[in-house]
Amino acid sequence: MRQWTIDAFASGPFKGNPACVVEPFEAWPDTAWMQALAAENNQAETAFLLKTADPARFGLRWFTPTLEAPICGHATLASAHALFEELGVAAPLLTFDTLAGELTVRRAGQVLGGPGLEMDFPADPPHRVEAEPDLAKALSQALGGVTPLEVWAGQYLLAVVADEASVRGLSPDLALLSTVGAGLARSGAGQVIVAALADPGADPGRDYAVVSRFFAPSAGIPEDPTTGSAHCILMPFYGDRLGAATLRFHQAYPGRGGDLECENRGARVLLRGRGFTMVESRLRVGPALG
Repeated sequence: MRQWTIDAFASGPFKGNPACVVEPFEAWPDTAWMQALAAENNQAETAFLLKTADPARFGLRWFTPTLEAPICGHATLASAHALFEELGVAAPLLTFDTLAGELTVRRAGQVLGGPGLEMDFPADPPHRVEAEPDLAKALSQALGGVTPLEVWAGQYLLAVVADEASVRGLSPDLALLSTVGAGLARSGAGQVIVAALADPGADPGRDYAVVSRFFAPSAGIPEDPTTGSAHCILMPFYGDRLGAATLRFHQAYPGRGGDLECENRGARVLLRGRGFTMVESRLRVGPALG
């Protein structure tokens, strides 16, 4: 059985967010086996695909090293890339049945400098939360002394900070961060986006409007290199603030960085990005069936 490691939301190899994608199954393996393989891979997500009677429709499940994720953008893009580019699926549109409902991915022509994919995800507009003093203090300490200007909540907690330099300079206390957000974000504690408007003066050539980072120590991910699901929150939030239907985002994971274009469609968000196959491997251990 084959497995691919694919850099998703990447501008080139060794950028974006790596995800492992396992060749589609005829029946779901045992959940514990999938979790064990995800822990062995030790990437932010490993994606598992299930064949259906429709050659363009698949079941899709995502696992971090420690748990099954309710939604994942980069591993969905990586799954579509594997089906299109490695397995030669000829359909113009792929449909995935997931814990987050039906998700679709299609080829999108030129995206951020090359051929890309477009994913259709549920929007997650956040609501403002009045952080208790203890929570605000924990955020401030956890975010390297940067005090959030505002705190919002959706699937994850969103801490809005003053500028791009603050985002890039973060050095979180992950143990403390893992306690933040309980009772506020739907995912529970320890999954936090930190974002700011981009600083055009830092590099006039950059074309993104928002810069962010995402920390998820409670899900076994100290920091995620590029997070599609976080942009289901960021696009409605910053789209409203900037009066823009389409924005480009940069997730500033140190040493890699990921890039995507998002379009607000009301109840849905279109996420566009590119994928690069980095590794093809063969599993020597067969799946345990559920």
